[in-house]
Amino acid sequence: MSPIRHELVPGYSISRIINGCWQLSAGHGPIAIDRAAVVDDLLRLIDGGLTTFDCADIYTGVETLLGELVRRYRERGGDPALEGLQIHTKCVPDLDALPQLSRREVTAIVDRSLQRLGVERLDLVQLHWWDYEVPGYVEVAGWLAELQHAGKIRLLGATNFDVSRLRELVDAGVDLVTLQTQYSLLDRRPEGDMRALCREHGIQLLCYGALAGGFLAEAYRGLDQAPAPDNRSQIKYRLILDQAGGWAAFQRLLDALAEVAGRHGASLANVAVRWVLERQQVAATMIGVRNANRLADNLQALELELDTQDEAKLASAVAGLRPLAGDPFDLERIPGGEHRRIMKTGLNRRPC
Repeated sequence: MSPIRHELVPGYSISRIINGCWQLSAGHGPIAIDRAAVVDDLLRLIDGGLTTFDCADIYTGVETLLGELVRRYRERGGDPALEGLQIHTKCVPDLDALPQLSRREVTAIVDRSLQRLGVERLDLVQLHWWDYEVPGYVEVAGWLAELQHAGKIRLLGATNFDVSRLRELVDAGVDLVTLQTQYSLLDRRPEGDMRALCREHGIQLLCYGALAGGFLAEAYRGLDQAPAPDNRSQIKYRLILDQAGGWAAFQRLLDALAEVAGRHGASLANVAVRWVLERQQVAATMIGVRNANRLADNLQALELELDTQDEAKLASAVAGLRPLAGDPFDLERIPGGEHRRIMKTGLNRRPC
């Protein structure tokens, strides 16, 4: 199989770079999108081999947008069964709804995603749970498994679960294929117990944040300070950057990435993405898309091979960073914390 693709389960493969669609959400930033032009660009991504898209029921307007992509894909001759197009979504019940969440409401969430996307079966549904102090995530995962057996869902995954709660799902017999988690040179929290648990149970990692919201790019190298953020991704990853050691340590990492990139005739971002792709248990990384302008560069990351000299250089730069404590998404769960304040925990019941 071409290195551009990875088989999650027999008969179902994904592109190793997944088109992350958070940036297309109406709540992401101040820039409005031209929906028709965006769909044209998403079709170009498919033609280029990046056939897999990640969205969520709470990404305002995105499932509906991808439903338009499905329609256009079929109209131009794409197979009706969508074998050449994969759309991964999520089940993210609202924080204040968790204590009373019912099987009926979970079913309605899944049915709504089916309707928005215009499909008969969801390729992958990934469960997110805002507050572990509220019980119910194991039961909800079981309800999703029932919907899987009913033919509404092909595969199940989890997103942003920590090690102990992921183990609870596995011990309950939930057949999880993937875990979506944050993973980058700046944030290596999946290494250790999380990766070991996933390896033990055959759970593959779908990693977001490989470019740290775009910060791991040549445009930021050599700057004395970070520019003011203009969207939620940049706010989120600037916090990560600060906790990993601050701007000076970040610049040293960029210098190391640039040195490796120069040896390969690649971009700095290529190297950052390739580093994540070569970690154990990683099936794919997500790169945010607003258009197809970076298609060629993203494809180059899939052709890149890091050698021992490259790995040593990056390991030395990473050693100068401060490890983030805990598991991925732990910081976002702290009530009143900086990371929590940029989270929107009540979007599911709103029209989107």
